Amino acid sequence: MSHSSTQINKYLKSLQKHLADEHPDNPTLANAVKSFRKMDYVGHSMGLLNKDESYATCVTWWPMIAVLGTFSAGKSTYINSYLDMKLQRTGNQAVDDKFTVICYSHHNETKTLPGIALDADPRFPFFQISRSIEEISEAGQERIDAYLQLKTCPSENIRGKILIDSPGFDADNQRASTLRLTQHIINLSDLVLVFFDARHPEPKAMQDTLAYLVSASVNRADANKFLYILNQIDVTAQEDNPEEVVSAWQRSLAEVGLVTGRFYRIYNPAAAVPIANPHIKERFEKKREEDMADINARMHQIEVERSYRIVGKLEQTAKGIKNQIVNKLSDMLKKWKSKVILFDGLAFGTLAVLAGVALTMNESWGIVKTFPEELMQGDTTAVAIASFLALSIIFIHFSIRRAVANKLLKNLANEIGNDHEAYKQYVQAFNKSTATYRPMLLSGPAGWNDVAEQTIDEIINEANDYIQALNDQFTNPSGNEGGNSQV
Repeated sequence: MSHSSTQINKYLKSLQKHLADEHPDNPTLANAVKSFRKMDYVGHSMGLLNKDESYATCVTWWPMIAVLGTFSAGKSTYINSYLDMKLQRTGNQAVDDKFTVICYSHHNETKTLPGIALDADPRFPFFQISRSIEEISEAGQERIDAYLQLKTCPSENIRGKILIDSPGFDADNQRASTLRLTQHIINLSDLVLVFFDARHPEPKAMQDTLAYLVSASVNRADANKFLYILNQIDVTAQEDNPEEVVSAWQRSLAEVGLVTGRFYRIYNPAAAVPIANPHIKERFEKKREEDMADINARMHQIEVERSYRIVGKLEQTAKGIKNQIVNKLSDMLKKWKSKVILFDGLAFGTLAVLAGVALTMNESWGIVKTFPEELMQGDTTAVAIASFLALSIIFIHFSIRRAVANKLLKNLANEIGNDHEAYKQYVQAFNKSTATYRPMLLSGPAGWNDVAEQTIDEIINEANDYIQALNDQFTNPSGNEGGNSQV
């Protein structure tokens, strides 16, 4: 076993123990780690994962809330208010160019740790993210510290959660690496708070940013995890037109494809402009309190949703392997084989015709008749010619195999689009299935057999059992007095 695979096993054992200690009366998540490890066996066999990778590290094991938004939208002020402590710097201009991962610490003082603290810990959502940064960083192998930092604080409001504060967002000027990290965060988060600045009533000026942030939620199965927050709405008190401002933003969202959802209208009382009219002030405060209560309720709810999300990810990944990845790889292999046979026929047929023409022009067909006999007798020239021909045929055949495989992978990249992780898995698995040592006669993808399929089916059944166990924990449809209560 390699050092890298030993390391990932060590991480997963540590994660499993931590989850078991965290919830001794609820072993669902600790058992889910075991199921992820079973799925890793299939992923490694098929080439979907490297030996130092695990499906368990593709999911965050703690409830995660992402805070995204445009510059000066008040994200950091909101976070400080939520934590009830001044942790993030605030200002009307960009004050931080890194993603900040915030988590609880029992120490009385806050600490700022470098991005490597996240890259090396599988419990966090950025485990081994430095690989992706190195792949697409415009400046080469930049350190992860240039993109990420970890802050710890003793606020009880963050206990048991992970909060991510993003740098001010501008889709026009954002680097590709930052955009990829943003997508990574969106995919893993249980809740995404998207902040907009009510002080800028012309949202069309930020149409590209709106399109990028909002398009991430359109047509997603988990689109309800996006909350759109119009912050600093107190600036509309003087004209008393908050509905008009909200309508303007909703129209802009509709233009980029989002026609459902609502805007939450909030502001920070400590930083708000004074509202002279007591009736307007009362109405603004009431609306703010209602919306803040809804936001806080959703943030609290993710502690329950977290377990369902992880089990759902387990089931989704297992079904994805069986119903999507295997089918796609099988289809690609079928196309690959037919094209290789076609181009082999064209190449060798053309060479045979050229050889025939050459022999005819030189009246050398007699060589063909005597060649087998000379080869059987061990004639040096005949053996050398036969060896050259054999090596040429092998070289041409395997060159065609590789060229056809690369062409199919290029087409696949256009199909998949920006899903870099999915493309990476397909590339690794397809390269393993079309490797030089693997005969073309084998029909299925490498590593996919009866044992692998049985393992995936077992994982799907286990995921269903975990869902039932969670339902038993949080629900009691029969109403029996001895039923489980919510925890």
